[in-house]
Amino acid sequence: MTQHPGNICHDLLKAARAAGADAADAIVLQGSSVSVEVRKGALEHAERSEDADLGLRVLLGQRQALVSSSDMRPEALRMMAERAVAMAREAPADPFCGLADASNLAADVSVDALDLADPSDPPSPEALMQDALAAEAAAMAVDGVSQVSDAAAGYGEHRVHLAASNGFSGGYTRTGRSLSCVAISGTGTGMERDYDGDSRTYQSDLRSAAEIGRLAAERAVSLQGARKPQTGTFPVLFDERISSSLIGHLMAACNGSSVARGASWLKDGLGKQVLPEGLSLIEDPHRPRVSGSRPFDAEGLPTRRRLVVENGVLTGWTLDLASARKLGMASTGNATRGVSSPPSPSSWNLSLTQGTASRADLMQDMSAGLLVTSMIGSTINPNTGDYSRGASGFWVENGEIAYPVNECTIAGNLRDMLLRIIPADDARTYLSRVVPSLLIEGMTLAGN
Repeated sequence: MTQHPGNICHDLLKAARAAGADAADAIVLQGSSVSVEVRKGALEHAERSEDADLGLRVLLGQRQALVSSSDMRPEALRMMAERAVAMAREAPADPFCGLADASNLAADVSVDALDLADPSDPPSPEALMQDALAAEAAAMAVDGVSQVSDAAAGYGEHRVHLAASNGFSGGYTRTGRSLSCVAISGTGTGMERDYDGDSRTYQSDLRSAAEIGRLAAERAVSLQGARKPQTGTFPVLFDERISSSLIGHLMAACNGSSVARGASWLKDGLGKQVLPEGLSLIEDPHRPRVSGSRPFDAEGLPTRRRLVVENGVLTGWTLDLASARKLGMASTGNATRGVSSPPSPSSWNLSLTQGTASRADLMQDMSAGLLVTSMIGSTINPNTGDYSRGASGFWVENGEIAYPVNECTIAGNLRDMLLRIIPADDARTYLSRVVPSLLIEGMTLAGN
């Protein structure tokens, strides 16, 4: 696409006004990516893609409609706007839809401080393949590894621009570089698999292929001989690799769209204790080089640092304009959207207060219980918070890992679980969700 995405957005807005729209906003997403996968020392799959998509939302009073396309020709933009206006005329009235007030729009959309795009040259497909091959070789060098199911490397550059008839116009570019490896140990019915990977904004921040391959292999080998644990009530330690899923469930319950529908187990939790005293959950969309950072949301409102939970107490919902209007509140600047969907609330970078004990210290405290390193499936009741997930990991006896376990289920209620979490000190601070290992006493474990 040779034309700047901002110019296309403004051309769409002009077309919408000409078609009779009262108000409109437009978004253009442009991206290019390349990825490779290797297996048994050879290239197995390579893919390169370049795409550009645009979305237009028009409003006629309290009616709205959205259309999307990848056709950037002027006549296509005109037809797109006319179709959207025709659809809006037939749409049901929505008293909560509408653009942001111009006085509330993000005034400074500079992204330099966020450092979202690596200025260095993109890696060549050959360089990506060599990284993937190095990760595979490192995994295969570990005793006990029978095969590497896949090793993959990728790079992407994406541009986004948003413009609206209320006067907002802004955009930014984001880059991403990734490398992953999945190793398998054992043979036949005794095979076990595990993985490691990394994804960064800057190529120079990416962990080495040798480390990623080695860790994937060591994890797979450590699972050999896994068996079902005993059934009962035991402490469960969620490893740092998967502990952020618990905070994800909390944020889903804090989502303004769910709260407005009454479909949240936290719908009456505002101002109440949801985490142990002394723990806070901070959302910060302004962290440099982090995937969840952005200067404005999908409605042109400024993003900001906020305390979602302060000293254990829930301080507010995650809101876009529509959910905020339904609840009689103000947007928190958390709107996100695609080219074919209206804005909806979503959270950005999150950080949970870390503890002072190591994961090993928490294992000593739990004495006997389950260390969960992987989970599959999910049965979460959004209205009650009832929680049940398949899990695998390691059984802990006398504070030490005794043997690997699989094919078990852990269950509880999120409201009670989150009030009992004990954090370790091992969170990786460069992730979008900075959450350490979390110990929860007294969970139901179903095994043998």
